Amino acid sequence: MKTTLEITSEPLPRDLALVGEGLSAFNDRDVGASGRKTLAVFVRDDAGAIVAGISGYTAWGWLYVQWLWVDEKLRGQRIAASMLDAAEREALARGCKAAWIDTFNPTAAKVYQRQGYQPFGTLPDFPAGRSRIFLQKRLAST
Repeated sequence: MKTTLEITSEPLPRDLALVGEGLSAFNDRDVGASGRKTLAVFVRDDAGAIVAGISGYTAWGWLYVQWLWVDEKLRGQRIAASMLDAAEREALARGCKAAWIDTFNPTAAKVYQRQGYQPFGTLPDFPAGRSRIFLQKRLAST
């Protein structure tokens, strides 16, 4: 079989889906089905607009918080903590035993540590001048 290598900054959604499906099938055979399920938490204002949110997923008994954002006007009011608590409760209901999150923002890292997350690794200069910090938390005893 002859192959070619393609690099693109605009991949087709169907091509990305094919790669994801291929990896999922491989992982299912290798370590078992992930049970991956999206998890989102939103905070809305009186008009229904989103002013804070979490986006992530649960898989293999873990919660991964991919994105956590709080509108600048609402920071410092423990909204991130409330959203993390809600996401963790849902993850526990889904059978998760632990959670992980990463950030390159030192203030966010402190918020996560106050919530019980502990650093387990860093990538220096990612982005330049900062370190990306990876944190985890046990949600229930195993």
